[in-house]
Amino acid sequence: MKKQRCSWCGDDPLYVTYHDTEWGVPVYDDNTLFEFLLLETFQAGLSWITILRKRENFRNAFDDFDYKKIANYSEDKIASLLQDAGIIRNKLKVNSAVTNAQAFIKIQKEFGSFSKYIWGFVDGKPIQNRFKSMSECPANTPLSDTISKDLKKRGFKFVGSTVVYAYMQATGMVNDHLVSCFRYKEV
Repeated sequence: MKKQRCSWCGDDPLYVTYHDTEWGVPVYDDNTLFEFLLLETFQAGLSWITILRKRENFRNAFDDFDYKKIANYSEDKIASLLQDAGIIRNKLKVNSAVTNAQAFIKIQKEFGSFSKYIWGFVDGKPIQNRFKSMSECPANTPLSDTISKDLKKRGFKFVGSTVVYAYMQATGMVNDHLVSCFRYKEV
């Protein structure tokens, strides 16, 4: 019998693997939280599958998503990233990766970890939604609006409410697997 999945992942093997192993799994590790933050900000205005297909290129280009290194990127490094055909070569997004890494480190200093900060918005545990169809899943919520505003106030870029909600879904802050999906109960 075929496993019931959320319809958004379709049949693309990369998407199916991402859905089955990562999407919606609670992430508390700062390194992984930064990786998703960087990828989600580059995804703004594009499809997630585009980013997934380039994920390893991003990993190589951005020093394995090491936010401490990224926070200190020189103009030469930024210029080389803008020439890298393996990633999204958007100057504003590349520059925002540096800005966001710097803001990420400031939050770590203030809260002890980015995880404590971001998970504080949901009292440390995932919000369990009970959606029956993809049409019920919101693009953003009042909570993603609040988080977006707070991140922007702290200097983050490309963190609009829709990007933040996608980030919350990816990192398991909300469980938006459909109740009919085999992953719903697992995460």
